Amino acid sequence: MRYVVIMAGGSGTRLWPLSRQGTPKQLLPLVDGKSLLRLAFERALASVPAERVWVVTGAAYADVVAEQLAELPAANILGEPIGRDSLNAVAWPAAVLHRLDPDAVIAQVSADQVIEPVDVFARCLDTAFAVAESDSGVLVTLGVVPTSPHTGYGYLHRGASLPGFDGAHEVRQFAEKPALEVAQAYLASGEYWWNSGMFVWRAATLLEQLRLLHPASYDSITELAEHPERLAIIFPTLEKTSVDYGVMEPVSLGKGSAHVAAVALPVQWRDVGGYASLAEILGTDAAGNAVSGPNVVALDAGNNVVVNADSDAVVGLLGVSGLVVVRTPQATLVARAEDAERIKELVAAVTGQAGPHFA
Repeated sequence: MRYVVIMAGGSGTRLWPLSRQGTPKQLLPLVDGKSLLRLAFERALASVPAERVWVVTGAAYADVVAEQLAELPAANILGEPIGRDSLNAVAWPAAVLHRLDPDAVIAQVSADQVIEPVDVFARCLDTAFAVAESDSGVLVTLGVVPTSPHTGYGYLHRGASLPGFDGAHEVRQFAEKPALEVAQAYLASGEYWWNSGMFVWRAATLLEQLRLLHPASYDSITELAEHPERLAIIFPTLEKTSVDYGVMEPVSLGKGSAHVAAVALPVQWRDVGGYASLAEILGTDAAGNAVSGPNVVALDAGNNVVVNADSDAVVGLLGVSGLVVVRTPQATLVARAEDAERIKELVAAVTGQAGPHFA
């Protein structure tokens, strides 16, 4: 049977102070009054019913997730007591679902992306499900057809097409975030897709790769699925690594017992990792300002990202450009747009100087 698992962990540090420890980005109403999590859930419903949607999130956010996704059965929310990176965020639900349904096929999607149109996404996801169902030795990833030489995304180098499946190819290798010249070459070649960080696989296939590549993690994850009451004991001991580094890249290089395929995703896709991608979603006014929230006044100011999350305050910009300005009741950010990727450094400094309650 088909399932969708939404990864909704993480703190969204690069969207500080809009996103903070108690209010991570995936739970904020960033797009037309809806959270990124809600959008991901609605996309999932285009492929499976609500009872076959699961969410992996931080234990501290489980109640908010339940409020935002009222249609979701409470048992389908898995709360991590501590973040142990994405490999465990996919392996844990795979082990749980495999116990419930040995034939489970899982689409592992993210809660920090905006994807349009939804019907095209659902059609591509259906193809990816079909590929995984046809081959017990394949791990499928979704490759976004690139529209620019983006340097902030990883890439997939696709190989031969898979007969019988439209837009499906073998994956030759994964490529890290490239320099601009390399990204331009990738785009010109037509052989590379953006790595979306979304996957489809049989639960049994993923778990077998985990057993071969990370046997200690496999033992712990399967024990956790059998004994969920030991979550607080087992989960913090898990090896902390990403699913790309831990499984997908090694398997693509011939390790493990599976192979990697990719299905094309020709959609408008934005990974909302920071203020640059948020600005793309918000759009810009005649002066080039991307604005969210009330009471933002810009005079002779252009090409700024301005977010006002404090309804009792006015944010005024005068004669400035190329800035990110974010006002919340607890904290205010002013940064050059070119430095926005360094916000993690600032959050660390804020934590040290002002205290963790401001992070």
